[in-house]
Amino acid sequence: MALRLSLLLLLSSLLQATEACSRLFYESSSGDCFTGRSMDWMESLNSKLWIFPQGMKRDGGVGPGSMEWTSKYGSVVTSIYDFASSDGMNEAGLVANMLYLVESDYGVEKRAGQKKLSGGAWLQYILDSFPSVASAVEAQKSDSICIVAPDLPTGKKSGIHLSLSDASNNSAILEYIDGNLVIHEGSEFRVMTNSPSFDRQLAIKEYWEEIGGANFLPGTHRAADRFSRLNYNLNAVPKVNSSHLAVATVLSIIRHTSVPLGISDPHKPNQASTLWRTVADHSAGRYYFELVTSLSVFWVDLKNVNFSEGAHVKNLVVEGPDVFLSGEVSGSFVPAKPFRFLRPGPDGKIDL
Repeated sequence: MALRLSLLLLLSSLLQATEACSRLFYESSSGDCFTGRSMDWMESLNSKLWIFPQGMKRDGGVGPGSMEWTSKYGSVVTSIYDFASSDGMNEAGLVANMLYLVESDYGVEKRAGQKKLSGGAWLQYILDSFPSVASAVEAQKSDSICIVAPDLPTGKKSGIHLSLSDASNNSAILEYIDGNLVIHEGSEFRVMTNSPSFDRQLAIKEYWEEIGGANFLPGTHRAADRFSRLNYNLNAVPKVNSSHLAVATVLSIIRHTSVPLGISDPHKPNQASTLWRTVADHSAGRYYFELVTSLSVFWVDLKNVNFSEGAHVKNLVVEGPDVFLSGEVSGSFVPAKPFRFLRPGPDGKIDL
């Protein structure tokens, strides 16, 4: 009883956590893996899809002291605001999802001498550099990177955490808490939303599992409630035996957890409508995209993409009154100049 009471008090204290986005990791009866996520925000993110090939010379995007690397793996990613890679999959089947986390504390003040990496480039660095969750986690364990994430134009922190998943049924959550990188790795870590930090989300999960989701589930759009519904539904749905049904299953769960179009709260600006959803089929190498204002789902079959060194960087505009996309769209991308990663300006805020 004391444990239940303490968890209930914890749950109540978290109801102010309103930041958006949800992610789940699903395994079919054949052992194939699928990752789905929603992107919720209070305004258009000017999102685009990009094809990035192997052999791209990159840097951390924050001037002197920035990391430098060359992409080993090609990827298909979704950008936001033309300054960050927010979601995507590389040709090895590794998927990364960026979600908002207001509690993020990168510990910049104690990381003198470490190589710097823009928060907008963190996900891209992972997809460029590693073929699997295990290899990415192993490289990150040293906690030797200084993430630089300037404040948003609204004055809010641009705090983020990442989820990783792959075809070997491995998953990881990476977040900076109290200045240190915290990593949760294992196939059991299948659900993620936003605030609070992931260890506290796990405490909420235990509470609602004791209550039993068939009896009652929290129904608001707050992150803690979405986490509980995602966890219950992911465990309640059957493990289907085809990729078509698996994609449909993942989309159905993400849609159920999404925030309806037009819902917002001026006093809670990050409790906002779902703008788009993605599903990644790790085994087949397909990246599905659903814009909520569109009536169809489209996808990129990574096997149809030229990721070889020297191939063109390309993008695809996915939103707008004259944009209508459906089916496999790898042939619709056009050559484009890569965007610049999020970086601080002279005032310490985002420099576009």
